[in-house]
Amino acid sequence: MVSLRSPSTLPVVGVLVDGRTYRHLLYLLLAIPLGFIYYFLFSFGVLFGLVFAVVLVGFIILLATILGARIAAGFERWLANGLLGTDLDRYDDVPGDTDGAVAGVRKYVDAASTWRGVGFLSLKFFVTVVAFVPLVALANGLPLLFAPLRYPYVATFGESNGEPVTWAIETLPEALLAVPAGVIAVLAALHVTNLTAYVCRQMATALLGEPRTDGETAVTESTTDDGEPVTADDGSGVTGDSPENTDDGPKGTDDEPADEASVESPPGEFVPADAIESGADEDPDRGEGGS
Repeated sequence: MVSLRSPSTLPVVGVLVDGRTYRHLLYLLLAIPLGFIYYFLFSFGVLFGLVFAVVLVGFIILLATILGARIAAGFERWLANGLLGTDLDRYDDVPGDTDGAVAGVRKYVDAASTWRGVGFLSLKFFVTVVAFVPLVALANGLPLLFAPLRYPYVATFGESNGEPVTWAIETLPEALLAVPAGVIAVLAALHVTNLTAYVCRQMATALLGEPRTDGETAVTESTTDDGEPVTADDGSGVTGDSPENTDDGPKGTDDEPADEASVESPPGEFVPADAIESGADEDPDRGEGGS
């Protein structure tokens, strides 16, 4: 039986039909404004907080900056789960029961997740710079794909030494030549987009949260006095070897109760006097003929 191969798994050109590519592209588009916002807000927050640290207002600014970083990190975790394919949950390192306002503030300062979030937001600015590369390549490559429909026109590719870099497409052969050039530019831009998104996904996994795990039935394991492991399932009662389930020693059933005389008392167990048979203490010599 012949199995059809998904077009997204094709080498080089598979990125064109892979939905993840365009989610990654949207993530990079959002990263550009967000990166600049994080950079300016938190840079000014830390700067003014340190300058005015000699008075109370400086500590308030620093505290607001730290709490703002936690909120921004939560938003970035949501973006990563939705666009980068991660499945992260927030870190559970902030105690819930604290007494007093000082302790309530200190728990966020002491939490490692706070500083992981600050680290991610600091790196996000560099992601913003890298995000320009595939976006500029797409902006220049897409118009070349439609060159046969719109020539003559002049394609602009930026500036060099203050002079614009252009390509004047005036004839049909030039327009047809522009099509493969545009395809190469678009494919290269999409591959760079996926590579950048991969780096961002690794950053998010390391700094923004813990991967969610599916709930599994907990299985506990203990050890008997003889050194043999005993497993017990939480949802199915007692499993494994236990004193009730072993075959050591006789045990009666509802239909055939065990013979009381055949059961020997373990050593050291107290036996009441009335449980001893009456003929056990009689003199054997008196049993003949009686008197």
